[in-house]
Amino acid sequence: MTTPPVPEIPPRFTDPRPVLAVGTIGFLIATVAVWANDAWATARPVCLMGLAVGLLGYTIFAIQRRSARRGDKGAQLGLD
Repeated sequence: MTTPPVPEIPPRFTDPRPVLAVGTIGFLIATVAVWANDAWATARPVCLMGLAVGLLGYTIFAIQRRSARRGDKGAQLGLD
């Protein structure tokens, strides 16, 4: 008995760019809203860290994609 072949996941489901962009933009909007209202001052560090994590995630993705395009040995595959 053989198992059926597993189909490839479509690229639109494996592309991290939309998730990174939506998350980062969401935290950017939240950061602006929190800075505009002093009652939410306790949420400022959370918004700033969310924004920093989003930017860090995109930076890591961009570095890995550049390495994959150059053909570096340790780069992730499929980030073209």
